Amino acid sequence: MPDLIVIGGGAIGLSVAWRAAQRGAAVAVADPHPGGGASHVAAGMLAPVSEAQLGEPELLALGIASWRRYPEFIAELESLAGFGTGYARCGSLMVARDADDLALLDRELRVRQQMRLQVERITAAACRELEPSLAPSIRAGMFAADDHSVDPRRLLRALLAACTASGVVLLPERARLVIDDRVRGVMIRGTRYDATSVVIAAGAETGRVEGLPEHLRGLVRPVKGQILRLAQAEPTLLRHIIRGAEGYIVPRADGEVVVGATVEERGFDEQITAGAVHQLLRHACELVPDAAELRFVEVSAGLRPGTRDNAPLIGRTDVDGLLMAAGHHRNGILLAPVTADSVSALATGDAPPVEAAAFSPLRFGGRSMVSA
Repeated sequence: MPDLIVIGGGAIGLSVAWRAAQRGAAVAVADPHPGGGASHVAAGMLAPVSEAQLGEPELLALGIASWRRYPEFIAELESLAGFGTGYARCGSLMVARDADDLALLDRELRVRQQMRLQVERITAAACRELEPSLAPSIRAGMFAADDHSVDPRRLLRALLAACTASGVVLLPERARLVIDDRVRGVMIRGTRYDATSVVIAAGAETGRVEGLPEHLRGLVRPVKGQILRLAQAEPTLLRHIIRGAEGYIVPRADGEVVVGATVEERGFDEQITAGAVHQLLRHACELVPDAAELRFVEVSAGLRPGTRDNAPLIGRTDVDGLLMAAGHHRNGILLAPVTADSVSALATGDAPPVEAAAFSPLRFGGRSMVSA
């Protein structure tokens, strides 16, 4: 009998399962397509500095705590998996093309200075020294040297390998929660799997998990994102993450170039639209004209898991034995290490990292508050 069953096999669920197994727990992961979902579509930016928002100090602290864990997290994964994850200490360059962009750049710079984050405003010449392929129209930039990136698809393959090596059982099926006075386990195709604890890590599908109590179903909503993957014959076009007013470009050492991403409140719609492809390509070519010469590889759509405050749900619910690791919105890849440490600690009777305290699912109330 497993001690812990994780429902959801994306970056968050697999990371939780791996860390829990390392703590000595018997763990199973239930997901019809492990290694898929929004994690498979993500760009893989590890950028708490360039994505910081004023008024979200707890989320910033959580992101930095997870970012600091990444080098060891990646080293362990790559050692177990025997292959790389595309982890790169590349930095982010936010650029401005016109007067409106310059005003936005200066606002973003002031926000980060108020939060005492390490960023630098640089001239147009300095931008092109960092990235010679930038458009001549670039007028200034803000450089965040500490932003990193990882290839989410390689990361997922490494997490699957690490889980297998650590004894995690993969159940490639949908699971239904079994709850009476507390969580008892899950049902999969008529077979009951008992467990002491169950973790909901089902991303945007959280509200669709069968057996989930009604008051927990509405905590997570899908937020659509469309994203492009291009390729260059030799990876020389870009060396850093490039961020403009309407999106970003993420280069990889193997020549892949990721362009993203739309943010659309369209429910569970995953249709690819011509308008989104046009928007993303236009913005990429405005920032880096030579992007027009890259080979078009893929366009995909994923569903980010958003919450009412767009911050994650990490920790115990008001149902005994039921935990959540969901609602990470745009930060699932970044927050995987700290979420895994937090939830695996709670599931095995230890104290979680202090940075996770603000993200309890109980902040939205329990059954009594909902029924009232």
